[in-house]
Amino acid sequence: MTAPASGHGPLLALAGVRRLYPRAAGEVVALDGVDLEIAEGEFAAVMGPSGSGKSTLLGILGCLDLPTSGEYRLAGTPVTELDDGSLSRLRNRRIGFVFQAGHLLPRLSVEENLATPLAYGSVPEAEWPARIRRCLERVGLAHRAGHRPSELSGGEAQRAALARALVMEPSVLLADEPTGNLDSENGDQVARLLEELGAEGRTVVMVTHDERIARRARRLVRLRDGRIDSDEGLA
Repeated sequence: MTAPASGHGPLLALAGVRRLYPRAAGEVVALDGVDLEIAEGEFAAVMGPSGSGKSTLLGILGCLDLPTSGEYRLAGTPVTELDDGSLSRLRNRRIGFVFQAGHLLPRLSVEENLATPLAYGSVPEAEWPARIRRCLERVGLAHRAGHRPSELSGGEAQRAALARALVMEPSVLLADEPTGNLDSENGDQVARLLEELGAEGRTVVMVTHDERIARRARRLVRLRDGRIDSDEGLA
């Protein structure tokens, strides 16, 4: 099994994970026996060609999908043994997601978008303003709290999505092509924020097609045909 890069124990641990999807012409193997450990506080980038299993891997790490076989443990919890309700609670408590398209709710203001996961997460309402303000300040958007997504630039919208991912104070941040829709300047800004969060001790796993963005991570995992092709530490 791939060893974690830091001295901490693995926060995310996959052992022999396979993920198959049924198709009319037969099963498609998305992941084929993946062994991977990611330590608490690591910032890892995942790259690979289209169809290599990157999004499937991220979906399993984020408890959005389950392996067909093999084991996944999150902070020691055997995810593959949990029912849907327990999976949902674990996902809400432990994991923040940032997607390529951002997926902000268009009719809500930025601060209302951040309040939504707090409401679903049963966070006392008295704590909401401080959490929202802290996360928006972290991504440089406190002055845009009352604006709707349509009033933001692409870079601002993605930073707002990052703030929303942080508002539940997750131990793991998963980013799926977070700079894919951005120009190089805004992409660098979002990547720099992820890099800073990793340096602060947040566990970050980022799927990207951009080698330059990937090099901001401390570790680079390459997938090919559903398997780990290489795994290198970055200076």
